Amino acid sequence: MNSYLPQRIVCMTEESVEFLYAIGRSDLIAGVSVYAVRPQGVKKNHPVISAFTHANIKKILEVKPDLVIGFSDIQKDIARELIGEGVDVYISNQRSLAEILRYLSTLGHMIGEGEKTTAYIHLLEEKMNEARKRASAFKIKPRVYIEEWDEPRICGIRWFSELVELCGGQDIFADKAKMGAMAAGRFVTDVDIVAANPQIILASWCGKKVELTSFKERPGYSAISAVTTNSIYELAPEIFLQPGPAPIVEGIDQLIALFSQLQTQ
Repeated sequence: MNSYLPQRIVCMTEESVEFLYAIGRSDLIAGVSVYAVRPQGVKKNHPVISAFTHANIKKILEVKPDLVIGFSDIQKDIARELIGEGVDVYISNQRSLAEILRYLSTLGHMIGEGEKTTAYIHLLEEKMNEARKRASAFKIKPRVYIEEWDEPRICGIRWFSELVELCGGQDIFADKAKMGAMAAGRFVTDVDIVAANPQIILASWCGKKVELTSFKERPGYSAISAVTTNSIYELAPEIFLQPGPAPIVEGIDQLIALFSQLQTQ
């Protein structure tokens, strides 16, 4: 054991938790987010010390972390407070699939597990390459609308958009996904969505259950192909909105299966 490496890590979002379990270093986890659900039962093994937009600073300090890991500008105020308490904090801002792999590499090397991390990333790359190969044979590449939030309408974040295209779909708002690092840059209107006429709607609302019937009640949506064929699907945010292993490990399988069905219709 290298005493100079982190020994007690607080994970304020779920992707770092899943990654540490995946490379066999869950022993380093000193606290987790309430949204950490992968692997199953993880909250029984570690104290819950944060949500996403807020954290219990007192609880975090009580577990005596030597590193706190978070994600995105949304957690900047939590990070600032912890830094003020003398805690080492690492906040990542990955938005693309490539940036997710870079994040995993950074985290793995921070804890002295470069070899395990490289091997794990190689497995993820193989999974992506296999999906790309399968998708290349698809004759039908459906137009897809990804909805991350309903009010206001927010289209899919970049890694979700890239995942859809990797698996053989065409994200109708791919340009917004690439340019809109912040949620405000991914606002869309019903007029935009109706005009694009998606054949599939993938809804994954962060923090709440999707109301599938609500799409049929929106103005103009009765003309959308996805609505007329009832091709509206709810996808788990803990998989598709996680900026870590989950979209690759499980998300790919779900999308390939979904798009494969279209090839026989």
